[in-house]
Amino acid sequence: MDAVVVALRFLQFAAAVVLFGAPFFLLYGLRAPVRDALPWPRPIAIVAGLALFAGAGAGLLAQTAVMAGDPSAAWDGALLVSVGVETPFGLAALARALAATAALVLALFMAPGGRLWWALSVLGAAAVASLAWSGHGAATQGPGSLLHLVADILHLLAAGVWIGALVAFALLLRAKPFSTPEAQALHGALAGFSGVGSAVVATLVLTGLVNSWFLVGLQGLERLATTGWGVLMLAKLGVFAAMLALAAVNRFRLTPALAASAKSGDLAALAGLRRSIALETGAAVLVLALVAALGALAPPAAA
Repeated sequence: MDAVVVALRFLQFAAAVVLFGAPFFLLYGLRAPVRDALPWPRPIAIVAGLALFAGAGAGLLAQTAVMAGDPSAAWDGALLVSVGVETPFGLAALARALAATAALVLALFMAPGGRLWWALSVLGAAAVASLAWSGHGAATQGPGSLLHLVADILHLLAAGVWIGALVAFALLLRAKPFSTPEAQALHGALAGFSGVGSAVVATLVLTGLVNSWFLVGLQGLERLATTGWGVLMLAKLGVFAAMLALAAVNRFRLTPALAASAKSGDLAALAGLRRSIALETGAAVLVLALVAALGALAPPAAA
């Protein structure tokens, strides 16, 4: 059941960051009427909402079985209600399910526009923040517990902004070069994300250091590479470094080249950007998988 819990954590992480980050990107990265005419934002929100609802419900069932030490306990109504309303994990899962339900209703029935993107962003942000209660961020006791929780929530939200933007860029890059509103808006969106991306990276680094202080500490550094949690964390840091390198290439090389190629009709820059965004998105998926697994292991500070 532990493997099932990790898989469902990954599903919820992926769905929540897309539900938050993609609509949020539409608000700061694109302008009306281009953003409201795009064909993919509402379907993406619907898929993310469905996945989040299913993941939250199944995750509650699986976690109940793990806590009871018996897979059949997942179908014990009284125990399931107890876990759902009496534990922080259960309450967070219910909050994600409610946020997913509300997002689904809005995405299905509201017209595309700023109000819808704002509503989806807020609901997605609530879902992302609730994931702090399925990891180590909410488990710290004593002095500094609130600081750790806030840092973990901000870390998750910053990751959601980045990954949601990657999903949006990947979908924009499907457009035929420079012949549709999507393609025409692409360069502006890339340029607009540069400032946001710098703030995201700074937030990730700062909150990551705070989280590391609580989860590793000075005494845990020497045994970081000898624990399962530490090995996965080092792998996560390596993938994060690769994402930073790809983001730097996108910003300082490929984005200017794309602007120049828009005038000349050269498709090399667009092809290079597609490859780079695909690699960066793949790295982001790997990071989410590592984070899902890290939540199931004890950090060095807990040993």
